[in-house]
Amino acid sequence: MTAGTRPRGLRRGRLSGWTVWLCVAFFLVNLAALILSVVVNSFGTRWLAGWLPQGFTGAWYSDAWAEFALGEVLTATLEITLIVVALSLLVGVPAGYALARRDFPGKRIVMVLLLLPVVLPPITYGIPLATVLYKVHLAGTMTGVVAANLVPALPFVVLVMTPFVEQIDANVESAARMCGARTRQVFARVLVPLLLPGILAAGILVLVRTVAMFELTFLVADADSQTLVVALYSAAFTPGIRAAQAIDAMAVIYMALSAVLLVIALVFVNPTQIVAQVREAPAE
Repeated sequence: MTAGTRPRGLRRGRLSGWTVWLCVAFFLVNLAALILSVVVNSFGTRWLAGWLPQGFTGAWYSDAWAEFALGEVLTATLEITLIVVALSLLVGVPAGYALARRDFPGKRIVMVLLLLPVVLPPITYGIPLATVLYKVHLAGTMTGVVAANLVPALPFVVLVMTPFVEQIDANVESAARMCGARTRQVFARVLVPLLLPGILAAGILVLVRTVAMFELTFLVADADSQTLVVALYSAAFTPGIRAAQAIDAMAVIYMALSAVLLVIALVFVNPTQIVAQVREAPAE
């Protein structure tokens, strides 16, 4: 490369870098504008023209709470998510340990099958799943909603816990067994304390996914077992006359709940941690 062509290449690199940053900034500005418009409208009295509403009030939140029965909806959301998280961890942690420690024929096929519900859009398997739940009379109940949400949640916990188990030296378990500990004691007193960061990370991420899961819950839930995201969709698109400000107030509540859960999840887990552990596992 000559001295005359080097500055030209640097200019092209800088130009492409500025283009990428401008596109990212344009996307973030549009995203912030969409969110702010919903927040402002949830506090506005009338907003027919101009940059801001004619007045502001917080009455729409109390109206939305009463009209859409948000107390019952939030209670059902909390119950469903906690049950899904508990069952996913109860089954997923031992399953992740088994996949990390044992080699058996068809292990890769099992890993691919576990990956499918996480990668595929929920609607692709949601309709057949809802059909099965309707045939066994579980649709329209909280049990059916929990069963539907377990389909992607349980494989997700297994896939998250497997690299956490792989980074623990197997000699720790061997030493515990040499001291007389049984398998249950090794798992409860040795592995679980070491796996606690991964268990917390998997549980919180499943909690966030379950709260945001719309398709599967919408297909099998009824008025008494719907979560907040399904209630928001029903309020916005079912027939009837409803104040747009009340619907936006409900959307703000959902955004705040999702943001709090996401912040809590990021406190306990680094998104790059799992990828790094998966890459380091073969080298060990």
